[in-house]
Amino acid sequence: MNQVIETLMNHRSIRKFSDKPLNNVQIRTIVESAQRASTSSNVMAYSIIGVSDQDLKEKLYAISGHKHVKKNGHLLIFCADLHRLEQLDGIEHTENLESTEQFIVGTIDAALAAQNAVVAAESLGLGICFLGSLRNDIQTFNDVLELPDHVVPLFGLAIGYPTEIPDIKPRLPFPAIYHENQYIPFDKQKHFIQEYDQTMKDYYESRNSNNKQETWTEQMSQKYKKPTRMDVGPFVKSKNLNKQ
Repeated sequence: MNQVIETLMNHRSIRKFSDKPLNNVQIRTIVESAQRASTSSNVMAYSIIGVSDQDLKEKLYAISGHKHVKKNGHLLIFCADLHRLEQLDGIEHTENLESTEQFIVGTIDAALAAQNAVVAAESLGLGICFLGSLRNDIQTFNDVLELPDHVVPLFGLAIGYPTEIPDIKPRLPFPAIYHENQYIPFDKQKHFIQEYDQTMKDYYESRNSNNKQETWTEQMSQKYKKPTRMDVGPFVKSKNLNKQ
């Protein structure tokens, strides 16, 4: 197994960081690594906002509720960004930029760049945690960052020096994820889900902190019990994206 594969296989989310800030070389290396990710038609329909100001982190923490939003080595915000394209000479049909297709392009481009940033950070011995919780109030998330039209904040990425190394969380079994040539009916996947439920139950009972008795199925049932973040769709349309 080579070093890249080892880094990928050893991924875990870090939620406790020291106060030590990343230096400019580290930040530039991580962001430039993100920029080398694949991008649809070289559009690069994303922007990355680095947050070093502690007052700004406090405002984002108020949205998220997670302490690692304000205590980390550096915070990156990934946005779907069609604004710069709209400003280019020769871009006349903004309805094309405002389509669902182009919003998907922006979100995929941003996600690919973010994953490159993660691998780069972890290869430098740093830890990371994705922050979808910043969409708990996407309008305030947007306003705090003063984002223009055609730019939507998607998620944050906390990066820093870990002060706690949690256990690696098990993933769904390979056959539950990988479908060859055609989609496998759920009835044929079900026993893999049941195996995973037992794996997760054992994991939660034995891990170093935050022990609990819960299966993956129970987690998912609770998560999707009631609608959440239903303001995201209307907000995206208010930014003139995903309109058609």
